[in-house]
Amino acid sequence: MQEAQASSPSTGLLSLLREALGNSHRDFTSGNLNRAIIVLAIPMILEMMMESLFGVVDMFFVAKLGVDSLATVTLTESCLVLVFGLAIGFSMATTAFVARRIGEKDPQGAADAAVQAIAVGIGISVIVGLIGIFFAPELLRLMGGEPSVIATGTNYARLMLGGSIVIFLLFLINAVFRGAGDASLAMRVLWLANGMNIILDPCLINGWMGLPKLGVFGASVATTIGRGTGVAFQIYLLLNGSSRVRIAAKQIRILPDVMWRLLKVSGNGVLQFLISTASWTGLIRVVATFGSVPVAAYSVALKIFLFLLLPAWGFSGAAATLVGQCLGAKKPERAEAAVYKTGAYNTAYMAIVTFIFLVYARPLTSWFTSDLAVQDVAVIALRFLGGGNMIYAWGMTLIQAFNGSGDTRTPTVINFFAYWCFQLPLAYTLAVLLHWGPTGVFLSIPAAEAVMATSALIMFRRGAWKRKMI
Repeated sequence: MQEAQASSPSTGLLSLLREALGNSHRDFTSGNLNRAIIVLAIPMILEMMMESLFGVVDMFFVAKLGVDSLATVTLTESCLVLVFGLAIGFSMATTAFVARRIGEKDPQGAADAAVQAIAVGIGISVIVGLIGIFFAPELLRLMGGEPSVIATGTNYARLMLGGSIVIFLLFLINAVFRGAGDASLAMRVLWLANGMNIILDPCLINGWMGLPKLGVFGASVATTIGRGTGVAFQIYLLLNGSSRVRIAAKQIRILPDVMWRLLKVSGNGVLQFLISTASWTGLIRVVATFGSVPVAAYSVALKIFLFLLLPAWGFSGAAATLVGQCLGAKKPERAEAAVYKTGAYNTAYMAIVTFIFLVYARPLTSWFTSDLAVQDVAVIALRFLGGGNMIYAWGMTLIQAFNGSGDTRTPTVINFFAYWCFQLPLAYTLAVLLHWGPTGVFLSIPAAEAVMATSALIMFRRGAWKRKMI
């Protein structure tokens, strides 16, 4: 008896992991809320890590080709920020719509929302793709690319931007899976897509296994094939009934009313992402006034921060799905409880990250650079970032809760106020006017996160998000 009791915690943990990584059929609008959060969060965390691998893998293999090839990837990724912004904005709305319909026990409505999201994604990506195909050299030149970079990287940029359709569909259909509660399917899609990319990247770049040696262009071919394979798998899952959202042939049609509602919610989602992204760019601009060492240090610190932030995004994604489904099931109290519980999990995780930043900042930065001057500044940056981690954990959870309810306007306004009206002026004042240097910029980051989290909590407690209709 005692042996059974002693083994039950590990058995329970294995059961939880099997459900999280398998195809769970749990009804997330009822039952144990803690288990629901974990079952959703684990595959979302792994999915986020897989998505981040695309750029890392390309950088790793392309870096061996020389400066021009590496610059090509960097500049093209800068152009793709807008594509990712559009895709993420529409993904927020898609998750909210699908989650709401699933909570209402309306799988046909969820499928209709999925079809409209896919149609919008195809339409926008075709426009973006044509711009990329015809104007790739001009875009690289606009981003500051030298003639040698443009000569080396035009075909790479042309395919990456021209193939925007696979980026859009990968984001949007995974948003459908997450909204439906099929987070494990979204995770498997990214596993497949990344596996293809990892295998094909060195083969197409270097001409291994009898494949043509394409150099940096091979990286774009590998990435596009990898993402395209993932999209093909997504469509198969939607059509064969493996997902809770199953699309029948008769549902492949345009529904103007649903599409318009989706576009209205998506507009704020796109703006929300671009506001936060632009604020980071603005901070880099302020840091750049103090030379190349602080810029390099800030970049190193940011890479470390964003990587360790991925699990927190997974928890926040779980909050968005739970809020949407519980509101659809007319259970706003459960939706609210899910947000507070998820926020607590997120804070606990980010407390661990804070400890890592405070104690191990030097070893972490040394993995990315051997320059001691860069390390010194990066250590300061990481410790300031760590100071705001637990506040940020609550802020990002609340922001995603709003998005999950379909209220993308409130977090957009909060982000605009916290980042553009508060963070950027504060960074410039402390760093330049008060002569604090890069430290002033680093201090502005946790200060802005505190403003963002406090504002989000105030608006969340008012409860208007519970009455949002989508």
